[in-house]
Amino acid sequence: MGIKWRHRVLPAAPLVLALLAATGCEGGTPDTPDARPAPTAAPTAAPSTSVARVCAARASGPATAPAGAVTVDPSVVGDLAAKTESSPPRTTFWLRPGRHRLEPGPYDQVLPKEGNRYLGAPGAVLDGGRTNQYAFGGTARDVTLSHLTVQGFVAPQNEGVINHDSADGWVIEHSTVQDNSGAGMMAGARQRVRANCLRRNGQYAMNAYKAGDSVKGLVVEGNEITGNNTDDWERRQPGCGCSAGIKFWAVDGADVRGNWVHDNRGTGLWADNNNNDFRFEDNVLEANDGAALIYETSYNAVIRNNTIRRNNWVEGRRAAADGDDFPYGTVYVSEAGGEPRIPARTDRIEIHRNVLEDNWSGITLWENADRFCNSPANTSTGYCTLLVKDTERCARPAIATAPLYADCRWKTQRVDVHGNRFSLDKSVVGCEELCDRMAVLSNEGTSPDWSPYLGDRVARAITGEQHNRWYDNVYVGPWRFVAHDTGRVLGFRQWQGAPYRQDAGSTLRARDGG
Repeated sequence: MGIKWRHRVLPAAPLVLALLAATGCEGGTPDTPDARPAPTAAPTAAPSTSVARVCAARASGPATAPAGAVTVDPSVVGDLAAKTESSPPRTTFWLRPGRHRLEPGPYDQVLPKEGNRYLGAPGAVLDGGRTNQYAFGGTARDVTLSHLTVQGFVAPQNEGVINHDSADGWVIEHSTVQDNSGAGMMAGARQRVRANCLRRNGQYAMNAYKAGDSVKGLVVEGNEITGNNTDDWERRQPGCGCSAGIKFWAVDGADVRGNWVHDNRGTGLWADNNNNDFRFEDNVLEANDGAALIYETSYNAVIRNNTIRRNNWVEGRRAAADGDDFPYGTVYVSEAGGEPRIPARTDRIEIHRNVLEDNWSGITLWENADRFCNSPANTSTGYCTLLVKDTERCARPAIATAPLYADCRWKTQRVDVHGNRFSLDKSVVGCEELCDRMAVLSNEGTSPDWSPYLGDRVARAITGEQHNRWYDNVYVGPWRFVAHDTGRVLGFRQWQGAPYRQDAGSTLRARDGG
């Protein structure tokens, strides 16, 4: 089960070298400090100040069985699954303290019934013993897991230990999901994931995917998400795009708030492929090896009031050491934008009132000119945009004319970056160059030969025609700006001036540290 995850598409090394050869570097010296007073509309970013330290301060479950609950005995192997099978729907199960085990077969799992509740006493652990693949599966709705530790399961790649079959309406709260292979859990519609410690899982803490792309109304709140991707999938399968603290795929409506996402081996939070209507707010995203947040081939999101610090050091430094000058942002918007025709709580991507401190680079808005429906570079195989249901329509000659010319592309458009504070001290990050970029850019369209997006059409569009705007931000440190393509590196004055006209009302104190 699961889906073959695809990587984000970035320029190949030969393309990057070609761009460097063809273009110069503008603005080769740092700007002088901005001596102008702050504008009246200057940002007062108010990021998240609380950290969800769930793993160090886990809430205890009930010490005695609730009235009417079925008691589960850890000394009886398979007791939880057997009592679940013999009890009616909407039964509450109380797991006594101790190590609970399932029967030893790889597919011996608990199959809840609708409305069941599973409550762990203090010290209750459900342990897969590195033998069982799944802990809880099946299609029953509205199941609750609370105050339970789930560990030691060996789900295959892209599959999950809890809610393996992505049933709807599950609540997973006040639990510890740790040291499992694959994903700690899958997601269904209306799932609530609250106040959990989600750590050291082999691939993801959660893989928010369901067959049929029917996950709606997802809430991820107040969790600590740390140390995931212990199996280092990007090294095992280079370019797979199959690692993150949490990965979201084709989710319509999600609130991701108040989480502490840190020290994951790869990206912190990654929304990839036809997600829509997301709110990322009041999170602390820090010390993830890759980007703090990727929003890719998706639509309509608000990213606000987050604290984002010390991310992307490992992946950014690795790319720089390889001679790759692509501006790998710690917030990376890739072929994603606002689209009023798709219903959501916003018709833009709005990135505002965040504090970004000592990350490897800042925000990158990117669009691959060769990635569109029905193109070889569309790594989301079989998928088209949410505006075109039939991928085969995106072919010549129709794709060269309206409306398909616009609708067959995932466009990075209608992105507003405002009211943020960007602080960078290179001595803290430990870098000399390539860690100080903001960017809005594309590559040269080169394939297929029938593509209507050849040349710099997309680069011109993302830079000047698709309503992507920076304004009213505060910059502290030696920031540079990349526009149109990787070869155009600008100073602050050039970035603010014609033809780019970005960051109106913003200030830069270039000689300050972090």
